Amino acid sequence: MLSRAADNLYWLNRYVERAEAMSRILGVAHRMSMQSTHGGTRNDEWEAALIIAGCDKSFALHGGPPTRRAVIDFLAFAPDNPSSIHACLKAGRENARAMRAQITSEAWESINAAWLEMRTFSMAKVEADGFSSFFDWVRERSQLFRGVAEGTMQRDDAYRFMRLGTLLERADSTARILDVKYHVLLPSPGDIGGAVDYYQWGALLRSVSAFRIYRQIYRDSIRPLKVAELLILREDFPRSLHACFAEIVSILQYLRESYRRDYPSVRLAESMLLKLRYDDIDSIFTRGLHEYLTNLIDTNIELGAAIARDFMQPN
Repeated sequence: MLSRAADNLYWLNRYVERAEAMSRILGVAHRMSMQSTHGGTRNDEWEAALIIAGCDKSFALHGGPPTRRAVIDFLAFAPDNPSSIHACLKAGRENARAMRAQITSEAWESINAAWLEMRTFSMAKVEADGFSSFFDWVRERSQLFRGVAEGTMQRDDAYRFMRLGTLLERADSTARILDVKYHVLLPSPGDIGGAVDYYQWGALLRSVSAFRIYRQIYRDSIRPLKVAELLILREDFPRSLHACFAEIVSILQYLRESYRRDYPSVRLAESMLLKLRYDDIDSIFTRGLHEYLTNLIDTNIELGAAIARDFMQPN
């Protein structure tokens, strides 16, 4: 496949997945802010949302405190923020338009309709209608596009590069959403195990569509150790880091055999998968969950750069 085509298809799905991830980040911050114990004098949840999204420095350039309205406006609607929902859906639609010959008409119509509808939203409209309904709409549109693409596209290299984009972006967002609970929103000792702490973990599970699955697997009250295990190590949960990297490795190994070349990105992905396959949650917590997740996020960024070098840059 031509490197430019691979790049467009890969980023098409990364942008769509990033828009969904942003809606999930904002959704969990919104739920947590509703249960804030700070009496409205602090903005921990909204500072956390900016940090998770990697937008804290760019937000600071705009000036002003990280209030609920300011953060949602910046992460959802700011056209000059390349990670905002608005910017991601626009960029995804442009990539899809450039690749209309490579994707099905149904996939194109899905992303095009999402962008056209996104243009009708504004901060004032979302405030009036309710933030949660807007976040739900973004997730539904992302899932609709992904479902249409998976249900209509041939399983060729175009489809494989689209899946790589989805999986890398999903792994990144899962790690960042989990990290915020320990690094930024760690409760005071008196709150641990209390009603607020329980609600926050429940909100986190719902933000990655894992609340029901957690109940089915563990049949227990919500425990931080098990939540982390589900989101990091369980291969049978589709948004876990282990599940994402298992499929990433499978795709990259296929491409290596297909093109008969030894790609550094394949070796890096395989080493990441081995780490996730043989780690256990007790040792992760002993070494430090934040440090572990930060290392995974950094390595995931390195893997994305390696994939770009191997497949998306002209030889």
